[in-house]
Amino acid sequence: MKMTFQPKKRQRKREHGFMKRMRTASGREIIKKRRLRGRKQLSA
Repeated sequence: MKMTFQPKKRQRKREHGFMKRMRTASGREIIKKRRLRGRKQLSA
């Protein structure tokens, strides 16, 4: 049996990346909150 998590860099970026977040109002809100919190990495 193989491991359940099969990482794919492109898929991860497309689904949870910065550009995807910036497309929606709620996504922009998430980025804003993460900036305020002082996160080193804002998105995947």
